[in-house]
Amino acid sequence: MNFPDDLKYTKEHEWVKVDGNTAIVGITDFAQSELGDVVFVELKDVGTKLQQHDVFGTVEAVKTVSDLFAPVAGEIVEVNIDLETEAEKVNQSPYEEGWMVKITMEDQSQLEGLMSAEDYKTHIGE
Repeated sequence: MNFPDDLKYTKEHEWVKVDGNTAIVGITDFAQSELGDVVFVELKDVGTKLQQHDVFGTVEAVKTVSDLFAPVAGEIVEVNIDLETEAEKVNQSPYEEGWMVKITMEDQSQLEGLMSAEDYKTHIGE
């Protein structure tokens, strides 16, 4: 499995890539493999304000439906509309084409509570 070192990770299996004051968020390679084939992704709308840990969407897979949790507080400024018709991108490219939302962060210090790639590997027992 792939866990890029330049990302931050949550215990709920989301990843965060920081680009200035924007957090790009998706689910990890581990999460997509545990879910199985992703068939549907539902995301909150642009303009939605989130507190840290709020649900920002759901992922439906053959096996289950799973909530997505905001790793940081802020406002959704972009959603990956490609996932509406190509949900399989989450399986094929979880860190690139399968990203889910971009959030303008209210408090970058919340990133300090997230895990490094090494910490995340330990968390999932790898």
